[in-house]
Amino acid sequence: MVWLIGSQGMLGKEVSRCLTLNKIQWVGSDRDVDITNPSQLDSFAESHDSTSTQTGNAVTLGKTSEKITWVVNCSGYTNVNKAEEEPEQAAAINEIGVRNITRTTRRIGAKLIHISTDYVFDGTSNVPYSEEDKKNPLGIYGKTKSDGENAIQKEMTQYYILRTAWLYGFDGKNFVYTMTNAMNAKSEVKVVNDQKGSPTFASDLASVICKIIESSDKARHLFGKNSALPYGIYNYTNSGEISWYDFASKIYEIGRKYNRITQECKVSPCNSDEFPSPAKRPAYSVLSKNKIQNLLRIKIPSWEESLEKFMKSERFEIK
Repeated sequence: MVWLIGSQGMLGKEVSRCLTLNKIQWVGSDRDVDITNPSQLDSFAESHDSTSTQTGNAVTLGKTSEKITWVVNCSGYTNVNKAEEEPEQAAAINEIGVRNITRTTRRIGAKLIHISTDYVFDGTSNVPYSEEDKKNPLGIYGKTKSDGENAIQKEMTQYYILRTAWLYGFDGKNFVYTMTNAMNAKSEVKVVNDQKGSPTFASDLASVICKIIESSDKARHLFGKNSALPYGIYNYTNSGEISWYDFASKIYEIGRKYNRITQECKVSPCNSDEFPSPAKRPAYSVLSKNKIQNLLRIKIPSWEESLEKFMKSERFEIK
């Protein structure tokens, strides 16, 4: 059984749908279990056999038929700018909370999947970052996420750290919804053209998380192996390398195609200097996906393909 932490967030909700679709038993927690409080995590883990098990929209009360064998951590302090003003709060969730989750996971003998970020790098590279490249975060958010990774590596060995970037999805605020709203309200939007990366559709990332769980469990049942995919750090985003301006331009194009954007709006490029912010962003944060693509044997969708899938979906609701 999977324990999904952060089950009500943008990625967490997508993972819950994927688990349900694949008939993987799971139980979720969110703000009801404080990850900065080790006793609350331990209590939840110890009482999982009497906790509601969620399957789709249904809730089955009573004892579960399986013990927790996986912990998927989708929680996190993700407000990059606010982290500069609240370093203690960011560290409490992204470092201390992650350490607590890791210790509880190890104590119950489960495996951990944890979501990290491209912000662990400084963005000075001109080629995609590999999992082995040296970390050098620029701000509090990146530093606390990096410290969370370090805590996992120090505390246990049966883990998967998935670094992702530019995440968007159906449930929550994100760049696609922000741009769609702006383009429906303004005649022109300016978007930075000097920061490059790769967008990630939450549904695609959730599918990879489920595939890791399924492939590992299948290997254990059929071949007696502990895991099909070697433990460690993996990068995952959609394929492609673009600027935020490129991203916004495509949002406008697709939005007009599917009537998500109902008026003409000019999308203009600009430099980051025109939008100063408390947190410094990496100028180049493209992540290499070769490792996960080869070892998990998956085809990674392009960012354009996934963006169109997202924006034409009936689930697309402008927030």
